[in-house]
Amino acid sequence: MVFLLPAGLALLAGLDAALMLLGLPAPVSTDRLPDVHGMLLVFGFVGTLISLERSVALRRPAGYAAPALLGIGGLLLVSPAPLAAGKTVLLLGAAAMVAVYVPLWRRQRDESVLVQAFGAVLATGALALWLGGVPVAALLPWLMGFIVLTIGGERLELARIAMGTSAGRTLIQLSAALVAGVVASLLWPEVGYPLLGLAILALVGWLAGHDVARRTIRATGLPRFMAGCMLAGYFWLAVTGVTWLVGGPALEGVAYDVVVHSVFLGFTLSMIMAHAPVILPAVLRRPLPYHPALVTPAVLLHLSLVLRIWVGDALGVEWAWQTGGALNIAALLMFVVVAVCCATLVNRKKSR
Repeated sequence: MVFLLPAGLALLAGLDAALMLLGLPAPVSTDRLPDVHGMLLVFGFVGTLISLERSVALRRPAGYAAPALLGIGGLLLVSPAPLAAGKTVLLLGAAAMVAVYVPLWRRQRDESVLVQAFGAVLATGALALWLGGVPVAALLPWLMGFIVLTIGGERLELARIAMGTSAGRTLIQLSAALVAGVVASLLWPEVGYPLLGLAILALVGWLAGHDVARRTIRATGLPRFMAGCMLAGYFWLAVTGVTWLVGGPALEGVAYDVVVHSVFLGFTLSMIMAHAPVILPAVLRRPLPYHPALVTPAVLLHLSLVLRIWVGDALGVEWAWQTGGALNIAALLMFVVVAVCCATLVNRKKSR
């Protein structure tokens, strides 16, 4: 719970920055917040959660250096401290996260761990480049690679039986192609981005085609909820792949907004919602039972993304872009509130 506190603060600060970027009233307004919005959410929030889950799996005290450093680094980004201090601490946290995967690999020799380690290496590379002065927009493929490979590795870990015996080898090959595309996007943007888009489509096509979610979507309760979130996430990741494959480099404007929010809202948050009832109890040692109320923020997230991207961005309707963005934030906050209520109610029942 202690490690979740800075992650939660990073989330709130990132959502505050999102309101500022949308041109809407925000509780707190500072000059720095909009500039660190993306890195704050990717590393201060999501990165802390990912590294915390891996540290719990490692079961060694030294492993908690990764979520501690990433959480502190996120807080430094929004503090009066020099921006370089926050960047440096985040870089150390990402390097510590890579170090966590070394003993995990030695323990299991599992392809899923190797794929996730690829993602952590991309995260470290992104933060090193950011510290060196590379703009965040140019680092978007690296951030995407970190998230996508981490989640892809976790899907292999959780659904290996349904994916088949050769799934690990295939996922490593697809992941290597994705990493090559990420590097090429920085060195040769005109060629690298279409290649990266192609690698994303190949990866998402394989994941969606082999994931057990294709069958569990016909179930009820938690399995259906998880499957719906995962399949919707795969759809939004495919939108990113098509955007880069067809449009090439997307460093600003409509295409940039589409890619950013397809990856980090449509794919990442949908996957977090899908796995929260399974992973959070393992991390926090507290149950998070499924409740149908969890469906509401998940549906709101995807409907608001359609409004924001397909009406706001594609058709250039500003009110739809702003409304969709505001509803994105509302969906995430609603999910947190519902999850906390579900966990609190079950704990109260147990205490009685």
